Amino acid sequence: MGLLRLLRERFGPAIIIAAVVLGPGSILTSSKVGCQYGYAMLWVIVGAGLLMIGSTALSARLGASLDKTPCGELAEHLGRPVSVFIGVVLFLVVAAFQSSNNIAVIAAIEPYLSSGDQAGQAASSAWVKTAILLGVNLIVVAALFGMKQLYAGLEKLMIALMTIMVIGFGINLFFAQPSLSGLLSGLIPSFPDASGGWLPRIDPPLGAEIVEGVKQKVVDPYWAVQGMTATTFSIAGAFYQAYLVKEKGWTKNELSKGLMDSITGIAALGLTTMMIMCTAAAVLHGKIEASELKSVTDVASSLQPLFGDFASILFVLGIFAGAFSSFLVNAAIGGVLLSDGLGLGASLDQKWPKIFTVAALMFGMVVAYLASVSGMDRVALIVFAQALTVLGGPALAASLIYLAIGKPFKERVNAPGWMLFLVIFGFAIVTLLTIRTAVKIYLTIQLW
Repeated sequence: MGLLRLLRERFGPAIIIAAVVLGPGSILTSSKVGCQYGYAMLWVIVGAGLLMIGSTALSARLGASLDKTPCGELAEHLGRPVSVFIGVVLFLVVAAFQSSNNIAVIAAIEPYLSSGDQAGQAASSAWVKTAILLGVNLIVVAALFGMKQLYAGLEKLMIALMTIMVIGFGINLFFAQPSLSGLLSGLIPSFPDASGGWLPRIDPPLGAEIVEGVKQKVVDPYWAVQGMTATTFSIAGAFYQAYLVKEKGWTKNELSKGLMDSITGIAALGLTTMMIMCTAAAVLHGKIEASELKSVTDVASSLQPLFGDFASILFVLGIFAGAFSSFLVNAAIGGVLLSDGLGLGASLDQKWPKIFTVAALMFGMVVAYLASVSGMDRVALIVFAQALTVLGGPALAASLIYLAIGKPFKERVNAPGWMLFLVIFGFAIVTLLTIRTAVKIYLTIQLW
């Protein structure tokens, strides 16, 4: 209890954002980047972390300074359709990606529940997966409707889960014994393996003579780097910080608290991501292909022969904590923003945000069930989610900038220049990533 109380004094709303951002997608992409590039992309995490600190700090400032929520202010000054667009797009993005959190929970637990008999495993696999999915989602729904003052309980839970992740991944990093010179050199910006160009491409190219047995595919050597950047610098998570600050009850009197909270919470996110990447760089780089890491379970399985069962279990525990921490908050972001965009309330304790949060949970559970039990192809879902991200990312970043420097808000917010610089630079980065995503979607559709 003493440790939890001490951590609660140091961390606030930003640790919730850090916990939801550090989900299975972040764990997988940072492991793939470490496996593929070694330590060379550490600087990307540092840069993305700085952009996330600036965006989260500005969002916290908006939450403490403005009378209404971000979507409420957008609806009043730009019209309800703008807030509805923000809410609907973000809800659909959250719902589409919620399936990955469900699948990660299954992947983290299932190996330890299976029997040793192969036939028995095959026979029980479907009902075990179903039971896990139903159980975890029902627990989350029960907590959502059963807890009063949901924010306070959520903050305690996220601090606990984040602590588990830091311990689990930290011990694995200790076993990995990373290279100090490699760590330092990785902080210097560089772009290895740039021979394929910056944008995704089809290989072999369209119109080229195809050798029998060779299948055309979309090639993107930087896709894992982009994923790691997007999961560290999550503009959706930063945007939601304003809502958490209002849930916390902070006002302009707590602006300094909001700033320190953003720095410490996002620093915890960045350092944990670096630990995961450095573990993969020290242990997996040059030994296996990054393409072999298709899930977080593959990462844990690759580490087990080298670290032994104890460290592997700790890594899986970190994966489970990451998946479960993303589970509720990811859905809540979509539920709250959809409700607020429609003008139906913006508090986790209100009816409509809870109903829409449950809708996001159920969508993710059903898709995960179909993908895990029936073997449904998830490529179309991933493309759909990526397409929505193309719309949502720049819109959210532009909204933060407008709410900070727009004529109705500039004097009330009074944002420091460094915050605005980081957010505007972040908007440029989000736009560049959007261009890459749009190109990949276009190329993927061409091959269908």
